[in-house]
Amino acid sequence: MRIKAAVLYQQGLPRPYAETRPMVVEEVELDPPGPGELLIEVAAAGLCHSDLSTIENQRPRPLPIVIGHEGAGIVREVGPGISDLKPGDHVITVFAPSCGNCRYCVRGRPNICPTGNAARAAGQLPTGTKRLKRLDGTPINHNSGLSLYAQFAVVARRSCVKIEKDIPLDDAAIFGCAVMTGAGAVLNTAGIKAGEEVAIIGLGGVGMNALFGAVAAGAERIIAIDTNPKKLEMAKQWGATDVFLAGNDDCAAAVRDATDGGVDKVVETAGSIPAMQLALAITARGGETISAGLPNIRAEVSYLHASLVSEERSIRGSYMGSCVPERDLPRLLGLYRRGKLPVDKLKTSHITFDQINEGFDLLSDGAVLRQMLRPNA
Repeated sequence: MRIKAAVLYQQGLPRPYAETRPMVVEEVELDPPGPGELLIEVAAAGLCHSDLSTIENQRPRPLPIVIGHEGAGIVREVGPGISDLKPGDHVITVFAPSCGNCRYCVRGRPNICPTGNAARAAGQLPTGTKRLKRLDGTPINHNSGLSLYAQFAVVARRSCVKIEKDIPLDDAAIFGCAVMTGAGAVLNTAGIKAGEEVAIIGLGGVGMNALFGAVAAGAERIIAIDTNPKKLEMAKQWGATDVFLAGNDDCAAAVRDATDGGVDKVVETAGSIPAMQLALAITARGGETISAGLPNIRAEVSYLHASLVSEERSIRGSYMGSCVPERDLPRLLGLYRRGKLPVDKLKTSHITFDQINEGFDLLSDGAVLRQMLRPNA
């Protein structure tokens, strides 16, 4: 079938993207789903910093490629071997598909299953296939087994989770990345409990969901840190007890002074080395520094190893919020239903294909939280 999609042909083009147009909107061919695959109509797809990093060439990908990894849609066709989904079902997509059989999957850690990395590097679906091509027959690569900046997508069965139809698909889409990554980092990786304290560095879509997760968990003190004063004001409205402006030399000292030496658990969601350095600097003795932000793949950070030992600190990564999607998405959606994860507040605007390059300019400027692409609008 012929569909409209936004194709990335060249990474690392300079800004403004409104002029260089890295995302080329055009008609492409989408093959029907094969065994273990399904066709979904993409209802909404978020513009996420991970997608921006791909455009910037922070994460090299095989080209050409249709990116977009955070979304929700409606099942339109199921391939052979799928019996638990049918046309008309609503689903949230999962950007880190798992095999279900490896040592990580059987230990309850499907988010770090090697299947997703291998497929991502090859630009394939987890089934080992490619279903996108240009009108001249040239193959187009898939992004994270999804490629959601398109009207329709063929995805593997393990790349989506069925949801109830009463949940607005615009909101559901945000759960596919920002909610799982942010709220999951706080609830799963950090394991924040009622009465505890946490600091969150970086208040984009992921960071704000980390904030929501901390509020839902009943954290007594929630410290929000960002370089954008407007985002700090929003964080105060949404549950932060303390806010600090990053980007100056005295931020770390101010946080340590206000917290009697540092914070027990610090969650970094900005995906930058300065943010991670700040996170390490404000972590208390015996505390945990957790990074859920993905920087440039070659970026490095250093720390004093003697302090790691003598102060009994720990440094942890959190990928996809340490989530088991089939287990955690229903739980997170339950919090959403009760008003504990008000993701609708994060939606800055709805955009169409014609606005996608300008949308990434706004995201790069830090001027928005979540813009939602409606490919079929």
